[in-house]
Amino acid sequence: MAEMLRELGQLLVQTIPTVIFVFLLFIILDRIFFRPLLAVMKQRQDATVGAMARAKEQTAAAEEKARQYEAAFQAARQEVYRLREAERRVNLAEREVTLRNARQQAEEMVKDARSSLAGEVTSAKLELESAYRSLAEEIARNILGSDTLLGGTGGPQ
Repeated sequence: MAEMLRELGQLLVQTIPTVIFVFLLFIILDRIFFRPLLAVMKQRQDATVGAMARAKEQTAAAEEKARQYEAAFQAARQEVYRLREAERRVNLAEREVTLRNARQQAEEMVKDARSSLAGEVTSAKLELESAYRSLAEEIARNILGSDTLLGGTGGPQ
């Protein structure tokens, strides 16, 4: 067993330079390669996470602006509908006034026409009566003779 311990000790002594070399290689690689690589990877991750966070913020801001735009657009649309409705009501009221005025004018024209027609009818009746009398006298004169109508003097008896 002593021999085994001695060989084990000898193997241990032979492996010390390899262990020191591996340890030195680890320290050199850590300082030259792994630390800068890890720093770059950390910066990249921070930049990626930061960019993603900014993108989420910008997306949220864009969604909020879209909601505000939609609300403003809806309000403007309602205002336009309200203005159209008010204009329609004004136009209907104007139309109603115009129709009422036209009816009144038409009624006045009919009334005037009736009055004028009644006057013309009366005038025509008077003319017809006058013409009727003169025609009747002329017919009677032609049939009976001219003296009879004038009072009955100087004609045949």
